[in-house]
Amino acid sequence: MNQPPPTTSELTQQLIEFRDARDWRQFHALKDLILSVSLEASELVELTQWKSAQKFEDEALEEPMQQRLREECADVYLYLLLVAERAGFDIQQAAADKIKANGVKYPVEKARGTPTKYDKL
Repeated sequence: MNQPPPTTSELTQQLIEFRDARDWRQFHALKDLILSVSLEASELVELTQWKSAQKFEDEALEEPMQQRLREECADVYLYLLLVAERAGFDIQQAAADKIKANGVKYPVEKARGTPTKYDKL
């Protein structure tokens, strides 16, 4: 039987234990962690390079692209967890707060069906 995935807190703790067992905290200045998020996000973007939107959508549903997407998304996510831990905030709460703020910036009656930025609605 499959176990449920770890919570964000549990995952962060696993990541910290992994990092600390290797004495890597010394390399994880906040600036460097943020740079790493960007670098890993660029690797995610690279998966789409030179492909039409439809071709990429089709590939994304099949192996080996599924595996590559999982790995690159995980890399971005893990660095984000390290950024939040280093900066001392709860990333789940930050995400929930951002969704709420976006609800105010993009009210349904103005934003539905349009990609217009909030300051132009």
